[in-house]
Amino acid sequence: MPSLSFIHGRLAQTVILYAFAMGAWSAVNFFRGKGIDSSYWGALVIGEIMLLTQGVLGVIMLILGLRPPDLLHLLYGVLVAFSWPGVYIYTQARQGRAEAGVYAMVSFFMFGLAIRAIMTGG
Repeated sequence: MPSLSFIHGRLAQTVILYAFAMGAWSAVNFFRGKGIDSSYWGALVIGEIMLLTQGVLGVIMLILGLRPPDLLHLLYGVLVAFSWPGVYIYTQARQGRAEAGVYAMVSFFMFGLAIRAIMTGG
């Protein structure tokens, strides 16, 4: 059976790819002059569930005494997990072209933060 740290690491790689894909999808919508549609909302929910699962695994690892070598790892993880809900609140759930641009930028930012989180996670 794989260890928690193995699962946490593989899920982190999935987060990186998912955030990039969400950023690309939203950027394409933005450049085509389209906004956020129901398919994108559904994908955001799936991504957020994945991020929360990643966080729960991280908390379990902390409880078991498995700490990252750099505590910035925890900050990066929290920032990644709260980015999409933060955009949702900031944009007041609007679905226009401008919001697609904001989601694209934030998703690409999350992509970079998730890479940095892996670098500090050990």
